Amino acid sequence: MSFIHADFLLQSRAAQHLYHNFAEDQPILDFHTHLSAEDIAEDRRFANLVEIWLEGDHYKWRAMRTNGVAERFCSGSAPAYEKFMAWASTVPHTLRNPLFHWTQLELKRYFDIEDILDPGTAPGIWKRANALLAEDDRLTTQGILRRFNVRAVCTTDDPTDSLAAHRRLAASDFEIRVLPTFRPDRALNVHDANTFNRWVDRLSAAANVQIGNLNDFLDALQQRHETFHQAGCRLSDHGLNHCYSDLCSHAVAQDIFNRARAGQSANSEEHARFAAFMMLFFGSLDRAKDWTKQLHLGAQRNVNQRSLKELGPDAGFDSMGDWPQAIALGAYLDRLQQENALPRMILYNVNPKDNYTFATMTGNFHHSGQPATIQLGSAWWFLDQKEGIEQQLNALSNTGLLSRFVGMITDSRSFMSYPRHEYFRRVLCNLVGRDIEDGLIPDRETLSGPMIENICFHNARTFLRLDLPEPATQVKGPAKMASHVRQNF
Repeated sequence: MSFIHADFLLQSRAAQHLYHNFAEDQPILDFHTHLSAEDIAEDRRFANLVEIWLEGDHYKWRAMRTNGVAERFCSGSAPAYEKFMAWASTVPHTLRNPLFHWTQLELKRYFDIEDILDPGTAPGIWKRANALLAEDDRLTTQGILRRFNVRAVCTTDDPTDSLAAHRRLAASDFEIRVLPTFRPDRALNVHDANTFNRWVDRLSAAANVQIGNLNDFLDALQQRHETFHQAGCRLSDHGLNHCYSDLCSHAVAQDIFNRARAGQSANSEEHARFAAFMMLFFGSLDRAKDWTKQLHLGAQRNVNQRSLKELGPDAGFDSMGDWPQAIALGAYLDRLQQENALPRMILYNVNPKDNYTFATMTGNFHHSGQPATIQLGSAWWFLDQKEGIEQQLNALSNTGLLSRFVGMITDSRSFMSYPRHEYFRRVLCNLVGRDIEDGLIPDRETLSGPMIENICFHNARTFLRLDLPEPATQVKGPAKMASHVRQNF
């Protein structure tokens, strides 16, 4: 039996039944990614395994560095084959790291390669995979999205982005929705006046608004928010250390803004107050447009300053942060609600010690008459592995309603990451199946089966309100009955 077999990770009869009859054939709604809309619009064909697999993948780079691989084979300029061989030499050392599972899943699902990647198998894998990349239309960017039954992809986009690639896709005959996500993190950066001012100038050009004061700044952001909305955007996203809740007046925010524009960086207290002001503003924009706001909280980014200067951000030098989250998060959500500016929201946590903090916080602010309007997001970044996924699912199950969960995202820059949805679904079915086998959940597929289907796709589809066409029903034996009992938001 190959390592990646039909019942991989499914450790009970009930888990196998749930996965094969309710999860396996569900479509994918990938509502948080860092994929390139330009690559999708161009229907990029990758020249080799390095381009599609190692290019920009800081998960792999971190493992390679830990294994003693020189930087030129990670993010550097070494020849592609040498980079691939450096990765192949690292893979045997990744046992018990999710990279080992992901690697073998990806080789199997994209290239039907069952060999375990190591220095001995690497030359043959390189040759076989590269030949398929050159010839198989299912391995272009658009072909991959079709192959994995993706119904929509939401990219992550700065407010200054032209959205030209999204417009080309919308005007094309490509049937899969590719939608932008509004991520205005740079609007908070008054603590770094030089960087902030360069970005404000780009915003001014993108919105065609002369920005002379705070009101102009807010007008330009609102205009870009509207432009994103017209392009199909229905989600915003913020990557923050923690929430900001020390709200200041418009006059104070104006003063901080003016000094930043004059080249004077805000101190930490001023930055926190300005950020709180802006985050309330962004909440009101999202609520007015009926968007979903995503908060990615707690990552400590760019810890290695020397590597940041040499390689730039998003190169694999980030960690879990350890900031207090509960008080600021609660205060931010409460202020949004007081201002009638609380949108639907998904909270992503990167530190497992805060799982129950986030999970219990979601139960405080649901909109009346609407199920689960504040969600605990899927296990994120360092936690999107078997143990981390199970911990997130347990925290959600024990304090909220697992049945209303909006499910998995890839959160990836790589078009080779779609098996992460399969990985999540297998872990989910194994967890629920174990409870069935242990007598903790009734062995009734009409109870657990629809829940699995909803978590895999339908909950996200209805929660996010992306106006997707109703998918054709795929029938596999007894799973047919589940389509009649799905619950709607």
